[in-house]
Amino acid sequence: MNPTDAIPVSPPAPPPIRLAEGRFARLEAIEWWDQALLARSKILIVGAGALGNEVIKNLALLGVGHVAIADMDRVELSNLSRSVLFRETDEGKFKAECAARAARQIFGGMETTALVGNILADVGLGWFRWADCVIGALDNREARVFVNSACARVGRPWMDGGIEVLQGVARGFFPPRTACYECTMGRTDWELLNRRRSCSLLARRALAQRGTPTTPTTASVIGAIQAQETVKWLHGRDTLLGRGFVFDGAEHSSYTTRYPIDPECPWHETPAPIETSPQFNAETRLADIWRAAERRLGGLDALDLAREIVERVECPACGRHEEVFQPAEKIQEDQLHCRACGAETAAVFLHSLGRGHAALEKSAHETGLPARDILWARHGGHTLGFELSGDPPPAGHRAHPRE
Repeated sequence: MNPTDAIPVSPPAPPPIRLAEGRFARLEAIEWWDQALLARSKILIVGAGALGNEVIKNLALLGVGHVAIADMDRVELSNLSRSVLFRETDEGKFKAECAARAARQIFGGMETTALVGNILADVGLGWFRWADCVIGALDNREARVFVNSACARVGRPWMDGGIEVLQGVARGFFPPRTACYECTMGRTDWELLNRRRSCSLLARRALAQRGTPTTPTTASVIGAIQAQETVKWLHGRDTLLGRGFVFDGAEHSSYTTRYPIDPECPWHETPAPIETSPQFNAETRLADIWRAAERRLGGLDALDLAREIVERVECPACGRHEEVFQPAEKIQEDQLHCRACGAETAAVFLHSLGRGHAALEKSAHETGLPARDILWARHGGHTLGFELSGDPPPAGHRAHPRE
């Protein structure tokens, strides 16, 4: 070959093609994973403190599409050491609203609803029925008992979490098919709860101010388990329902335990059916709901409420009484003492309305019930729930086209 002849040179290899992975590619690589299912899912989170922050963060990272967050408190400076979603500029703002905003910043495809209020008084049971699953991030026994009863009434599972210093527990409940929270309560638990319930409203108010010491690390562990178990349940996989995961950060140990169903627990019968009632809302007179229920059931014995309503407060000293119709948690400070003599007042509670009760002429709202609540009509051995689904969503709710 003539040395002057050009030696053919192969063209340079093209750079490797790098296909950008989708946001959830690593999750969708899991064999059983269904990202579209998570995008459709609706989760109610009760509590937006340290534990709730971790749960919300995880659900946003996982791409859950619809989340409602219930909490009554405002962000304080001390929250910043334990709550990943809050910033110094959030101080004084409602936790539920701040957490909802931060979740959307993590995942813009998440539609969030902030339910600012006390779970015992301000959140209608329709929100529990709206959810596919409920997650409890609570720090007191009474709220857990209410969430447990709400989930049992509407047939929804819930994942409970609790943390204190370096210890924590995550548990799943789905009555009537599994043990529920009340099944796990021992004699001491009931004594403490009943002691609080028997307290005056003034004493209840004082007890409500107590807090629980927590760490962000323990919240991370338990919040992750709660979110993970929720995702597993949504996918139809085996979960902690009826069981608990107990974590001890001091000794770096953990174990699971199974909870037996208490045969005397009231939440293990099939829940009564519930009708979506767009013709009813919180401004509907209870007498109108009574008449509709009477037609549906062929008669009516009572309308049952799902929460404690204070019908009136009475003064044991001078006999003066005052009509209230509010949940105990919303009684004003000046109603805790008699306006006439200054003595501490006693509450008279309302749980059910019979035929001819004066409150039937009031609206659900005037009786102290929150928007989107559920009332149960009872006749003979039959019970039917009516959801006040005509109530509009809270301000700021990012409505999904299906709603």
